[in-house]
Amino acid sequence: MALVGNGAELEADEDIFEDALEAISMAKDSMYHALGYSTIVVLQAIMTFEQQDIQNGISAMKDALQTCQKYRKKCTVVESFSSFLSRGSLEQMTEEEMHAEICYAECLLQKAALTFVQDENMINFIKGGMKIRTSYQIYKECLSILHLIQKNKVEQQFFYEFDGGVKLGIGAFNLMLSLLPARIIRLLEFIGFSGNRELGLLQLREGASGRSMRSPLCCLTILAFHTYISLILGTGEVNLAEAESLLEPFLQQFPNGSLMLFYHARIELLKGNVEKAQEIFRKCISVQEEWKQFHHLCYWELMWIYVFQQNWMKAYYYSDLLCKESKWSKATYVFLKAAILSMLPEEDIVPTKENVVTLFRQVDSLKQRIAGKSIPTEKFAVRKSRRYSPSLPAPVKLVLPALEMMYIWNGFPVVCKRKDLSENLLLTVEKAEATLQNENFSDYSVDDECLVKLLKGCCLKNLQRPLQAELCFSHVIQSEKLLKFDHYLVPFTLFELAFLYKSQGEIDKAIKALETARNNYKDYSMESRLHFRIQAALHLWKKPSSD
Repeated sequence: MALVGNGAELEADEDIFEDALEAISMAKDSMYHALGYSTIVVLQAIMTFEQQDIQNGISAMKDALQTCQKYRKKCTVVESFSSFLSRGSLEQMTEEEMHAEICYAECLLQKAALTFVQDENMINFIKGGMKIRTSYQIYKECLSILHLIQKNKVEQQFFYEFDGGVKLGIGAFNLMLSLLPARIIRLLEFIGFSGNRELGLLQLREGASGRSMRSPLCCLTILAFHTYISLILGTGEVNLAEAESLLEPFLQQFPNGSLMLFYHARIELLKGNVEKAQEIFRKCISVQEEWKQFHHLCYWELMWIYVFQQNWMKAYYYSDLLCKESKWSKATYVFLKAAILSMLPEEDIVPTKENVVTLFRQVDSLKQRIAGKSIPTEKFAVRKSRRYSPSLPAPVKLVLPALEMMYIWNGFPVVCKRKDLSENLLLTVEKAEATLQNENFSDYSVDDECLVKLLKGCCLKNLQRPLQAELCFSHVIQSEKLLKFDHYLVPFTLFELAFLYKSQGEIDKAIKALETARNNYKDYSMESRLHFRIQAALHLWKKPSSD
């Protein structure tokens, strides 16, 4: 049975996509070539978020599924088990049929990953989850096959590849599903899913340490969880020690591999080594030219680093590159560019030849819909940009819009490792606070004041000044009924207050604040993202008896 080559080399080579696409000619007849090709295309889609790449991934998966189907047992594992498949029938499956099952399930898992990338809206994820239920059931039954092989101590040549496939599937499914809010998990459990984070990570760790071609994929999945998912959809508390230990052997073997350098830079950033991360991201851009979309990921990271440093002109430079080159979310990029420019004095904006008001007014026309739904971050940007609508008598300037977006993307847990950056951010927030106090009252005054208090509280929390931070958070919560536009501020502030309580050892108060944020508020901006974060925090904080 033909394989697509060494898995580690496939994942780490700087010409990864150029080399992998050469295998397409065999993808119609070989299930592993089909799986390998579709995996590379899907990986590209997940890393770039380009809509064309996502569509290419979907198309590649459809072809791969057709190829795998040709080799599957006519009576599939899932169908057989629904009829109380006997142990003897399991043993009658050929090696090729077992591989076909695992490859077929893996293609469906990729479909789930693309669903997750397309839209973080929970309802859409449930719909996608229903479609991939077959994949999950196949993995469960393949796990039963694996246990049977291990029990009988069958020494088949294919064992390591089959074992790696099962661990990748079971691990990724459990990890992905464990991220979902409790009420969604309960619904999915009703239709046969389950999400156990510890089991998922255990399976992926075993897969990463194995000898199969899927070992690098298990490793990359864990790295993505620690360096990205835990930040955006989690609490921001990251297992950097494990991430470093997993990456180290790949980094030694492939020092100029784009993916390896990218994860290396992310780890350095999360450790607080901002300047070193900048250097590595720039190297990541320079080592390859074939995959331009990967450059966009690095531009995104560099833009945020310069936001953290409040180097607004450099941050503008990378936001402008994203606007010109990336197709992921023009609305988000243009909003970010306008938000960053808003942080500069008027005289510093002139050389850029940009008009901030015009940029904000473009945002609404640039929004896109995926599967009939708007992207949450675009919806947020559109709502904020309404303050510059031509229908208003005059534009109402946003307050600290770049720092607000930094908060939405969970940048404050990154900055907390650097006292100097946190202190500089606090100075900027306090300056905005003083300016607001001297302005005439308007419909937006309370909302702007509460935003500033939330940002100030986050800076104070990072600087280990809990009493002052709590005063800021309490001000926002007490102003709930006075808010007119930014209703998201109260539940997000409760989330921050919960972490403040947790840091002081008041775990019961922390959990109560999280549950209040989860249960008492709905229909606000970025609601799904907050629910993901609340679920992650509750998972970490609740005792087993209270789960």
